[in-house]
Amino acid sequence: MHGYKDARNERNQSGLLLTCAHMNETVELLSLLIRNECVNLNTPESGHEHRSVSVLKSFFDSSGIDVQTYESAPGRESLVARIAGTDPTAPSLALMGHLDVVPANAANWEHDPFGGDLIDGFVWGRGALDMLNLTSTMAVSMRELARGGFRPRGDLVFIAVADEESGGSLGAGWLTENASSDVATEYMISEWGGVPIETPGGSKRWITVGQKGGTDFRLTVRGGSGHASMPFGSDNALLKAAKVVDRIGTRYIAPEIGDVWKRSVEAMGYDAAFTAMLLDPSRIDNAIAQLSHGLAKRLHACSRTTMAPTVIHGGVKSNVIPDRVDLNVLVRRLPGQSYDDARDLLTEALGDLRDSVEIDTRMEVAPTASSPDTPLWDSIERVSRKLLPGSQCIPALTPGGNDLGFFRDKGTVAYGYGLISNAISLEDFLEMFHGDNERVDLESLRLSQELWTEVARDFLS
Repeated sequence: MHGYKDARNERNQSGLLLTCAHMNETVELLSLLIRNECVNLNTPESGHEHRSVSVLKSFFDSSGIDVQTYESAPGRESLVARIAGTDPTAPSLALMGHLDVVPANAANWEHDPFGGDLIDGFVWGRGALDMLNLTSTMAVSMRELARGGFRPRGDLVFIAVADEESGGSLGAGWLTENASSDVATEYMISEWGGVPIETPGGSKRWITVGQKGGTDFRLTVRGGSGHASMPFGSDNALLKAAKVVDRIGTRYIAPEIGDVWKRSVEAMGYDAAFTAMLLDPSRIDNAIAQLSHGLAKRLHACSRTTMAPTVIHGGVKSNVIPDRVDLNVLVRRLPGQSYDDARDLLTEALGDLRDSVEIDTRMEVAPTASSPDTPLWDSIERVSRKLLPGSQCIPALTPGGNDLGFFRDKGTVAYGYGLISNAISLEDFLEMFHGDNERVDLESLRLSQELWTEVARDFLS
């Protein structure tokens, strides 16, 4: 485990001189969080977020910030730091980042995925974009505000949580149930948004106001066993499972034109004809197909429910006809759609194979959303225009899930944001998110760090 004071300047292989003291601290802290290798393997004993909580506790030493830590399971720690407000009736704001990361295969990387090295203006490593970049910039901003004597009207809270990459039950979910008064705020910002999107109407940046719900279905396909040397007439569960996968994967799911979709599309700045296509359920797919690959993937996912077969297990031996195959299918649904809607869609896709399949639910997370018509939205938009003149914020959903849903369920207005520089395109961002060669540039770190500081001053002063 690396401690905050263990950072070494020789990790900077870029030859760049970081003249801004705060940027030096940000890069140093981000590198340490990456090197702590808090890899979440979807098991209670993985994660080891206590390593990075220890780093953050040291980082906040002598800052005057109240810091509390919470352990939901051995090694699964989260941290809450607070600058108390002067007016108990004023709105409070939380900045939340997670500490865990997904695994990385070093063989596919150009540089050590857990090195945290600064190379040619980029910090490399697993979590550099998801989301240790935001976690570290939030922490640095929080400390510098405290050291500068910032006295907000409402509380300013920094939350660093465990277990986001496995659903959050040992992190944000645990905190909202077991330490609710310590993490309750009226407003919150976490991941993800702020990636530059170049459109005919100029540079746009999404603020994610909601997330799709996720249901992980486990399908068990039954058949009959037998000797694989005599397959004629056999009831091979694997063959039936292949048909099930094909039906789910090729099932057409109609788009839905909701309020967030409409507001987002209208703000993109496309001409009237193309905008009309994106708002027409019968023509939206033709419009999406004309966009860049990364943007098309995102818009397709955010305009409808999606189903994806993800994991399959079956068979016991190469000379035995399998009598059982287990298949995981992830269904992501829009706000306003229910669990029953997701299950009905899956059942309809199975058709006449339905009687051969048992359906069980392994995980269920409801969709959540916050209104974009709030003072925090206005504050984020003002600050973003100040830092990036000419840019525009537009509302969007995130196709995946994150910890904000736990807080929206408690009544918090919660947005996903940050600022990514033009050095990282949407295509680059999506490719690196849970992908190989994940990295973040110094300008993105600077922008995000200034964003948190300026939003805190603008919204809480």
